[in-house]
Amino acid sequence: MLDIFRGLKSFVKISHIHIDSPVFRLHYSITVMILVAFSLIVTTRQYVGNPIDCIHTKDIPEDVLNTFCWIHSTYTIKSAFHKKVGVDVPHKGIDNSRGSQEDRKSYMYYQWVCFCLFFQAILFYTPRWLWKNWEGGKIHALIMDLDVGICSEVEKKQKKKLLLDYLWDNLRYHNWWAYRYYLCELLSLVNVVGQMFLMNRFFDGAFLTFGIDVLTFMESDQEDRWDPMIYIFPRMTKCTFHKYGVSGEIEKLDAVCILPLNVVNEKIYVFLWFWFLLLAFLTTLSLLFRVLIIMSPRIRVYLLRFRFRMVRRDAVDAIVVRSRMGDWFLLYMLGQNVDCLIFRDVMHELADRLKRSPVMLPDA
Repeated sequence: MLDIFRGLKSFVKISHIHIDSPVFRLHYSITVMILVAFSLIVTTRQYVGNPIDCIHTKDIPEDVLNTFCWIHSTYTIKSAFHKKVGVDVPHKGIDNSRGSQEDRKSYMYYQWVCFCLFFQAILFYTPRWLWKNWEGGKIHALIMDLDVGICSEVEKKQKKKLLLDYLWDNLRYHNWWAYRYYLCELLSLVNVVGQMFLMNRFFDGAFLTFGIDVLTFMESDQEDRWDPMIYIFPRMTKCTFHKYGVSGEIEKLDAVCILPLNVVNEKIYVFLWFWFLLLAFLTTLSLLFRVLIIMSPRIRVYLLRFRFRMVRRDAVDAIVVRSRMGDWFLLYMLGQNVDCLIFRDVMHELADRLKRSPVMLPDA
């Protein structure tokens, strides 16, 4: 098991070549690692050990009853959550079943938690997979080991010329390439918001306000508060088992089951609620920032000046004015990977070429 968790380090391994933003990396790196780790934890608790223990009084093998209740789900009584423990009911959600069927709340999700977490991890990695295929190794090919900056002057000059010639020959042809990356960022936002609703569906409409309910529970008075985690992830449930009696009549066995796995599940989903909310907030800000970049060339100028202070201001102005948004995005990514002195020289030489050439007005 420890070897499996050590393998998760590959998800957070930061490459020395950056082809995306830090917020985008939170989705496919940190979040995927968290979800896979949670899936492994739940799987270990579920299939190694006993995830359910049912209390019964009649002559039925314990393993049979536990397996039956695990497979066919358990239930609680909704009205019993609001009764006083030790006075009206023995445990929250446990009461007699003489009421209507509508007062029962069935729990069928716990067999699927480990699979759902793993499926969520796949969804979070999908935008990264798309961008990696669409990017096609362009950044890695263009930097040509210029991120180190330790090479002979002849080699450095030759590589700078190759990079400059590519930028010059392909100027104004990178818009579609950049828009594909912005689409992947948009898919990341759609994914994290969609997963909130997916979890809400998974837990019968109780997940969207789960974090707020938990905070309210922690701040309320001890006598009046009602634990929302027990309602979604009960520790004690009921299970009904039918069997034939000695005379051929059907006998009904009412059992009380302990679900120790839900102690882990509730902590996992409280964390995921806040983590998904943070991801959605950061990704929304990132997309609004992208809209500003697309709409305003002046913002692009300020960003290049702020990020790469060694490049002359007039060079930045000349490049942004005579290029498109996709060219700006490529240059920004190259600047994050190429040695700062080499990137400065390339920017200056590109600006000089643009100044000597006929004026080209950008389309976007």
